[in-house]
Order: sequence, then C-alpha cells, then structure tokens
Amino acid sequence: MAEKQLIYAVDDEDGIRDLYSCVLESAGFEPVCFADGDSLFDALSDKEKRLPSLILLDIMLAGTDGFEILAKLRRTSSTKNIPVIMVSAKGEEISKVKGLNLGADDYISKPFGVLELIARINANLRRTSSADNLLVCEDIELDDGRHEVRANGREVTLTLKEYELLKLLMKRSPDIVPRGEILSTVWGDDYIGETRTLDIHIGTLRKKLGETKAQISTVRGVGYILK
Repeated sequence: MAEKQLIYAVDDEDGIRDLYSCVLESAGFEPVCFADGDSLFDALSDKEKRLPSLILLDIMLAGTDGFEILAKLRRTSSTKNIPVIMVSAKGEEISKVKGLNLGADDYISKPFGVLELIARINANLRRTSSADNLLVCEDIELDDGRHEVRANGREVTLTLKEYELLKLLMKRSPDIVPRGEILSTVWGDDYIGETRTLDIHIGTLRKKLGETKAQISTVRGVGYILK
C-alpha cells in the first residue's frame, strides 16, 4: 500500500485542529496538527520523522505568528521547498500579499469549505510533484521521473546504489549527510556489511560525474556533502 502523504497543520484553535484531522484523514492524507510554531519546528527538526508534503499555516497564532513561521521555513534548507498554504480569518488583501511575498504557495480565508480546502491542497501537491522530480545542484541534474542524470551537460550512467546515493546528497545539499544516514537510506536499516562500501561508491560516483562545479566532499568523521 502506498504511503499516505503527510500534511502538517498549525492552528491554535482546538476545533480547527480537530476539523483538519477529520477532513484530511477522510481525504486520504496523514494529518498531524500543532498548536504553535515551536511544536511544528520540533517535529520538523526530528531526523527520525519524514518531512510533510504540505503545511497548512494559520496567520493569527498566539506567540509567533504565521508570517514569522513562514519566513523561518523559507530560510531553512530542509523546509524551504515544502508547499505552504496560509490560512486566516483575515480577508484583507494586504495579508494575502504579505504571505505570498514571504513565499507562501497559496492562501485560503476562514471560514472555508471542506471541498475547497481539499481542492487547494491537491492543486498545490500537483504543482510541486513534477518539480520534485528534478533535482539540480550547479551543473548536475537528476531527473527522478526519467531516472536520468546529467553532469556538465553530458548524460551519466549510474548503478542503482550510485543513483540513490547521488539523489540523497542532492536532496540534502548543501547540508552534510552523516554516514549512518546514508547507509540506512541507500542500503537499508538492516545493512550489516562493511562501511567501506560507502567510500567505494563515493569514489566511483566522483569519477563518473567528472569535472563539475558541484563536488562531493568528505567531512572526516561525519559524512559527505555535495556543494
């Protein structure tokens, strides 16, 4: 069975969070709701949890408001590309414009209809799904839809493990990816082989990519980084 798309929703009203949970689950999503920005960022920083496919973010929150939360999401490398729909009882155009200028993908006003909410979510997920297939880091391109890699304009043929390794490094760029995370993601949590396997694959991947602006660098004692 395919994994449900994870949707985070932030609202300080109990009734709205209950509504999100019910509606999103009925629509086939996996909803997780938060009352404030602190709990949202705690979840986003947990490396054991997968990132959401989309975030519903209320503007009028106790403490840090939605605009500040959105700005922080867009400043953070791991969350900067997650679609965000701003939600607010405010109907003024200025709030909508401010949210969009800060990087929001869409805006919906309270009270909203359930069907409209689901339609907005699906529309934003469709828009981002095609873009998510293409990863670009300087002159390295990985088209996950076609399973193709190009480096400095030329097509590169990779093994499955090399491909998955490059994809992980590109998704996390410019962050360092720890060795343990690479091994569990590319080789599986139950991998018990030699860790030198990773070093060998990194070496062959570097050779196949050749002279490119983006390079895979070793961070001794930690892992690897592509930048």
